[in-house]
Amino acid sequence: MMNPSSTLAAQHANARSWQNLSLADYGFAAFLLLVAGIAYSRFHGFMDVYEQGILVGATASLIWLGWFWKPMRLFFPACLVLALAAIGLYGGELARAQTAFWLKYVLASQSLVMWMCVLFFLATGAFWFGLLRRSATADSIATGLAWSAAGAAGSWFFVRWYESYLIGSDVGHVPVSNLYEVFVLFCLITNLLYLYYQQRFATRRMGAFVMLVITAAVGFILWYTFDRQAHEIQPLIPALQSWWMKIHVPANFVGYGSFSLAAMLGVAQLLSARGVLADRLPSYEVLGEVMYKAIAVGFLFFTIATILGAAWAADAWGGYWSWDPKETWALIVWLNYAAWLHVRLVKGWRGNVLAWWAVIGLLVTTFAFLGVNMFLSGLHSYGTL
Repeated sequence: MMNPSSTLAAQHANARSWQNLSLADYGFAAFLLLVAGIAYSRFHGFMDVYEQGILVGATASLIWLGWFWKPMRLFFPACLVLALAAIGLYGGELARAQTAFWLKYVLASQSLVMWMCVLFFLATGAFWFGLLRRSATADSIATGLAWSAAGAAGSWFFVRWYESYLIGSDVGHVPVSNLYEVFVLFCLITNLLYLYYQQRFATRRMGAFVMLVITAAVGFILWYTFDRQAHEIQPLIPALQSWWMKIHVPANFVGYGSFSLAAMLGVAQLLSARGVLADRLPSYEVLGEVMYKAIAVGFLFFTIATILGAAWAADAWGGYWSWDPKETWALIVWLNYAAWLHVRLVKGWRGNVLAWWAVIGLLVTTFAFLGVNMFLSGLHSYGTL
């Protein structure tokens, strides 16, 4: 039974947290509630009861995130304003993306992705310059570029969603349905996770390594766009025509983004242990602590995504688990990070062994995400290159 004094202390802590909310916090919540209300009034005809529930849940989650991490109070509205500007310029005609100047070069979804790619490349260079030259100015510029890239990706999400409905109401879907779309989502989530830990631990010197994995994803996006024309919006295949996709995929990519961030910090920690850039990077202990927190967050969301995926499988195929290659490798990823957390929390492991484990874990995760689609066949074979 819980100690009464502990219960009272928890109640006081909750009361203080509510009292600490500012007028800006309540204004942010009111803004998102207004946006959600407008979205519901305009598009409820396209929503079933589950999607209406997702709208409520997403709104509540974004409000909480904005209260928890203050920069979100500016980031979300900025993305929405840019997206609404693009929607206004379309005027209900998709063809305007090729004729209207601001759409063609700035605000159409493909233009926003190209800006995102450029900004990430610039941010990576600026972070490395700041790390190697110990330049606080370069670090500040790099952070600004990373936020700008996140803004482009966040706006892209809403604009592409709208563009899909301009093609046809039967085509319209949330943009998390193919490799092109989820790689943009990966860049956005991984970048925001990094920016949070940068602020939380008051250091910008981790960005040089984290941006490398984001830049690799950007390179894939560019190749996939120009070589495979993957940026073109396609109707959903029957297997993806489900409301489960809207929550399963984002939860999965919080996991993937967190694991990727942890792996790059593992690389930084291993270099630091050998004396490489040790005097420029955050301390060995800080790198290990951020790596642990990233894996903990990733494991939580990957667990949620796996449960949601099982529920989706039961809805689509009549069974929660079929030992499909994708499901099997998802279990391997889950067990890998469960074991990582176990040995750190229960056995007290620290240091290089966990850093190597995080790096190798990213290879396992990458195969589970891409390799299975490329080399193995199964119920999830619709995600091929």
